Amino acid sequence: MFDLDAALAMVLETEASDLHLKVPARPMVRRNGRLIEIEAEQPLTAEETDRIFRQMLTDEGKLEEFRTDHEVDFSYALGGLGRFRVNAFQQLGATSIVCRAIPSEIKSIEDLLLPPVISELAEEERGVILLTGTTGSGKSTTLAAMIDQINSREAKHVVTIEDPVEFLHADKRSIINQREVGEDTGSFSRALRRVLRQDPDVILIGEMRDEETVRTALSAAETGHLVLSTIHTVDAAESVNRIIDFFPESEQRQARAMLAGTLKGVVSQRLVPSLDGTRVATCEVLRMTGRVRDMIMDPEETGKLPEVIAEGAYYGMQTFDQALLSHVQKNLVSMEEALKAATHPHDFKLLVSSDGMRSTAVEQVIAGSGASGNGAPANGASPGSASGSDAVETLSERTVEPAPPPVARPAAKPPAKPPWEQSDEEALEPQAATPSEPPASAGPQTPPVSAEPQAPADPPAPPPAPPEPAVEPAPQPARSPGAGFVGGPPAA
Repeated sequence: MFDLDAALAMVLETEASDLHLKVPARPMVRRNGRLIEIEAEQPLTAEETDRIFRQMLTDEGKLEEFRTDHEVDFSYALGGLGRFRVNAFQQLGATSIVCRAIPSEIKSIEDLLLPPVISELAEEERGVILLTGTTGSGKSTTLAAMIDQINSREAKHVVTIEDPVEFLHADKRSIINQREVGEDTGSFSRALRRVLRQDPDVILIGEMRDEETVRTALSAAETGHLVLSTIHTVDAAESVNRIIDFFPESEQRQARAMLAGTLKGVVSQRLVPSLDGTRVATCEVLRMTGRVRDMIMDPEETGKLPEVIAEGAYYGMQTFDQALLSHVQKNLVSMEEALKAATHPHDFKLLVSSDGMRSTAVEQVIAGSGASGNGAPANGASPGSASGSDAVETLSERTVEPAPPPVARPAAKPPAKPPWEQSDEEALEPQAATPSEPPASAGPQTPPVSAEPQAPADPPAPPPAPPEPAVEPAPQPARSPGAGFVGGPPAA
């Protein structure tokens, strides 16, 4: 006969995350993301799973819900060893059960290797903070770490509304009231309608499931409360659209204004297998800025939020691929696993090759690898990367011969005086011929462009001559050939 408590104890001892019971299969556990069969157990029968279900759940209201809906969520405690979030459902006429282990110890943000910006988000006084990701991505664990930081550092009243209650928080500096849907309150919406009368500072909503829950949460944030919640989306941009889609089309403009005015941050998580055999959280982080607010207000710009995240390292923002790059550089995650988890695997390869530069030009990737990662980042590169003033060597610059040094040219002589300003000696002085060849220099010489001599440029036109008294011009001495007036004799 299958011993439920012994199997759950083994889950906790081996640090597994889930226990699966299904007819007609052996019990299985999920450890580090992989399902493993418990070979010591026999395949389960329908009678055994039904007996196990009734052993775990004794609340008559929940049993009636299972008889009506053929599925139910509840929690189960194992004699002080730990707690489990349980979902029971029917398949092919038999009962299947999945038990998710909830650790009794709440790890800190630092212990979970989460980015420091999450600690900053937990210090916000008001607004909405969303944790997103698929089922089993660690959203509840991160939320518990944020609540524990508030509980340890600040004196506040925290109210949680969960289905079911997962992590149990003991009062430290704060007081924490934890309410379970179905046992302590009828529904999320009913609990939220009354939570504002309970003098809360922080409200944790287990999951945003419908329009009423979202509307009440945004209203609570507008009145000066900090609201933490989760939603099942894969990234920050989709989370914004999902919140807006809860509202009818006629109210979506108002919903965008409410969200833009209250949202403080979105943290999207994935768990990636690490080199030590466990899993490490990889987070995409969006924080509210003026540019983000404008993009939320404009439906046509909301899709460009990933670009803002990639360029927002100054504010603590990062994309999934940038977070994966950090894990790879710290030897936490292998390149193979990082490529499996990357949002854009091809771009991630270029990101790794360019040592984090956002530009993916082939020339810059080659230059970055040849310069040992000292290339200049493109616009929006994160602080701490190479300075934008550093020159990036291109492929063409590697193959072209260096240009010869410039040839020294003689200093230009001042323009000749107009004839009427020249003295007799200056008029008789022969003009120096312009050298056709540059003087010899130590550097390499370049061949002349053309063998034909170039005519000297015409001097500027002389200004009009001032009026002079009618005086007979003095006789001029004979001039040497080639020394005549350039512009003709002066007017009388």
